[in-house]
Amino acid sequence: MTTAERATELRRLHAAPELLQVVNVWDVVSATAVAALPGTRALATAGHSIAATFGYPDGEQIPLHLMLDMVGRIVRAVDVPVSADLDAGFGDAGETVRRAIGQGVAGANIEDQLKPLDEAVAAVSAAVAAADAEGVPFALNARTDAFVRGRDRSLDTNIADAIERGRAFLDAGATSVFVPGMFGEDVVARLVDGIGDRKVTLIGLPGVPAPARLQELGVARLSYGPTTQRVALGALQDLATSLYDGGVLPEGIRPLN
Repeated sequence: MTTAERATELRRLHAAPELLQVVNVWDVVSATAVAALPGTRALATAGHSIAATFGYPDGEQIPLHLMLDMVGRIVRAVDVPVSADLDAGFGDAGETVRRAIGQGVAGANIEDQLKPLDEAVAAVSAAVAAADAEGVPFALNARTDAFVRGRDRSLDTNIADAIERGRAFLDAGATSVFVPGMFGEDVVARLVDGIGDRKVTLIGLPGVPAPARLQELGVARLSYGPTTQRVALGALQDLATSLYDGGVLPEGIRPLN
């Protein structure tokens, strides 16, 4: 498929009645392992995980060219649409999206870092305009950090802020609104009611309802961020500890690489 076709499919998956689950990956081998599963309809990269792979902390510390090179390698290794985590746009959301599209990316997260609303909307508008200029119906998953950076505020304030920002992002051309946070069913329902059915995307965290319930509530997409890499690294540490303690390799190891 062309990049435009992959982007069209990714937008369709967001709008479909079924919840879109995207398991986050960070390199080619993690991507191909997940893409080989029958349930995989799309993939998402985790910016935190890619940065960690190269020894950088999260938060746009990794050089953009290095991040995009890995994302491009992932795109070329799989047949499903790939959504990239582009942090806050690396100082120029429009140019970063243009370069990501050049790597075959079908969609992306751009976070607002709780910047003033006009600045956050301008970044979304720039990303959408860049995709339009490339002729790609980009699936922009505009992220608001209303909860992530609003821990000192009341719950009602965070919900109202997320809804205001989410609506503004959709008006600026975003496909969906990513609201990461650790909250339960009542908050999810209020966010969907305020932002729109099949417009809210969430991250799987303790306390967040199960996928089947999120689908019933009208959530569009569920991703898992850096947790997938942490699970893989935890399994590696556990294996190494067992081997150091005199254990042996378990039976049934799958040759996924």
